[in-house]
Amino acid sequence: MKTVWQDVRYGMRMLRKNPGVTLIAIIALALGVGANASIFRVVNAVLLRPLPFAEADQLVMVWERRPRQNLASNPVAPADFLDWQQQNQSFSAMAAYTARAFNLTGTGAEPER
Repeated sequence: MKTVWQDVRYGMRMLRKNPGVTLIAIIALALGVGANASIFRVVNAVLLRPLPFAEADQLVMVWERRPRQNLASNPVAPADFLDWQQQNQSFSAMAAYTARAFNLTGTGAEPER
């Protein structure tokens, strides 16, 4: 155990002595960890846990575009969605969803989000 502490102290002295090498090592480690996490996220989403639908590769998300308001992907109003659904000739089915935050409470409890 004594030699481990000696090695750690020696390593710290060398890092302080060469700040350029230390900076390069920190940047390389940060980029390596970031790239590894990003790749794992993609592999996990695509290969390990794909969407729970029979034909997930055929799912599409449709947005409303409003260039005058500089909105490239605006959520669709319910009335517009119903119009699209009635006039649909391209998709086998259409559904809508919304992501909302709600406060949950129990009897006499504080609201939680």
